[in-house]
Amino acid sequence: MSSNFQDLINSEKPVLIDFFATWCGPCKAMQPILESVKDEIGDDAVIVKIDVDRNPAVAQSLNISGVPTLMIFKKGKQLFRRSGMMDKGSLMALLQQHK
Repeated sequence: MSSNFQDLINSEKPVLIDFFATWCGPCKAMQPILESVKDEIGDDAVIVKIDVDRNPAVAQSLNISGVPTLMIFKKGKQLFRRSGMMDKGSLMALLQQHK
């Protein structure tokens, strides 16, 4: 795993990572949901999108086999993982829970 990724997930704030692919329909549908979550949560969390086709080593190291896969990390620990779409309310609740 790259040191940039390690630095990212070692944040004191929760880090929501959306593993996606440009060819994935549900991934495209998640984009406005993630933007809305980011607008509402502001600086309380970090939201990052990682293209699995451009970052295969990171995707492979985390055993990402389907997209979208959403993960939350904080202080280097994985707190949440789920493949598939999620609604804004569920994502907001998860991020608030891990603040």
